[in-house]
Amino acid sequence: MNSADTLPFREQRILIVGCAREGVVAARWLAERGARVVISDLQSPETLAPRLSELAGIPYELRTGPQTPELLQNIDALVVSPGVPHDIPLLQAARERHIPITGETRLFAQHCPAPITAITGSSGKTTTTTLTARMLEQTGHVTWLGGNIGQPLLASVTEIQPHHRVVMELSSFQLMYWGPQPAPPSSSTVQPSPFPWLDPRGLSPHIAAILNLTPNHLDRHPSMAHYMNAKAQILASQTEDDIAVLSHDDPITAAWARRRRVHIDAGAGQEAVEFPIKARVLTFGASARPAADGTWIQDDHIWLCRQGAVHRLMPLSDIRLRGAHNLLNVLAACCLATAAGAAPDALHRAVASFTGVEHRLEEVRHTEGVLWVNDSIATSPERSLAALHSFEEPIILLAGGRDKHLPWESWAQAVHQRVRHVITFGEAADLIERVLTPYPADSRLQGIHTGGDLAGAVALAARLARPGDVVLLSPGGTSYDAYQDFVERGRHFKALVADL
Repeated sequence: MNSADTLPFREQRILIVGCAREGVVAARWLAERGARVVISDLQSPETLAPRLSELAGIPYELRTGPQTPELLQNIDALVVSPGVPHDIPLLQAARERHIPITGETRLFAQHCPAPITAITGSSGKTTTTTLTARMLEQTGHVTWLGGNIGQPLLASVTEIQPHHRVVMELSSFQLMYWGPQPAPPSSSTVQPSPFPWLDPRGLSPHIAAILNLTPNHLDRHPSMAHYMNAKAQILASQTEDDIAVLSHDDPITAAWARRRRVHIDAGAGQEAVEFPIKARVLTFGASARPAADGTWIQDDHIWLCRQGAVHRLMPLSDIRLRGAHNLLNVLAACCLATAAGAAPDALHRAVASFTGVEHRLEEVRHTEGVLWVNDSIATSPERSLAALHSFEEPIILLAGGRDKHLPWESWAQAVHQRVRHVITFGEAADLIERVLTPYPADSRLQGIHTGGDLAGAVALAARLARPGDVVLLSPGGTSYDAYQDFVERGRHFKALVADL
């Protein structure tokens, strides 16, 4: 590798902000293509050692400690990990200086030779993404799954062929960096950056889905409008040759689909965000057949209309996933996979054999007549609410973690109607007790108990549970008060249940 063609990033000085898995993969990929990589992270070199070991043999500079604007000296572009807040002074200064900001998922999409199907939404992303990929695999397509789940796909981009299929889950934090990267104003002394940093049109996948939009991550996004705008980037740069998949049951996305236009009211004193949906729109939902092509439920079956052809895909009785929210995930996956080239019979085979994804209403153990369920992914009250509606049995609910500044009122109403005991744990324990008291007159809730931590909550649940109960870990808060992520929390729960 010694020419400009084989070293496309030669002599560009790139700042990697955040030494998480996406940052490490981007650092290696860019350095192998000639970039001069600088890695910035708040943690010490000793703490970062396991991550940095993945960069053995790759030249880079490491800057640990405060991420101040001084790091921007002679920097051509920034690659930001999704865990880094978007409003830190370093990133604000980069925007003011017209230094492009991107992320690993966008870099991958710019260099991927295969068509990309991408899914975002407030809930259901991982289940829908995984099921869509399985449907394509059942059809015989070589399929790559990644984005916000699994390993970063940038590391594998050279192995992907044009006839393959790529299915990605994308979070709001990743999509924030898929928008336009305009050139500096003519009056600026900043030199325009080369491809791929300069991108005045922005980037969207060939097939893009927004499953739903409800309040989430408002501890990181300053407003619901800001959160929705980040999600909407998945549609913003699509063309007439692309496909947009939207729920006709969600009031926000249904309005967008009907009007073929995204409108986000930013609130008092702020400009609304509005742009046309140029792509062809498909919709999904449990309600009656929509006007657009897509999927719906009729006569206890899932139906699909695609380019004028109507298919009865499968009976609802063949779906093994619990909950109305998972039925919507199946409808969305059928819509997406068909648009990406899956055969109708492959959809049925994939659904009939699919029992779900780890940490999402995962049945962990049946013991002494009690079902233990791991729904650690429920990091918002809205997500926990969907879990509560998935069971008819009496529930002992383990709730807690760290609050994301989201509304709990609807969740509390459902708890009083569906839950026998609540056991709190973590930072949000006092908050949860406050939103559940006083009890309404028709409450079925017998008690609110404090478990302290997750281990204490599991031990207390084992004492309270009786045959026929469901012990449900569906916290409603994030795991960051005690765990690295919801996966670590869910696996700890499973280990505790296994030791009972």
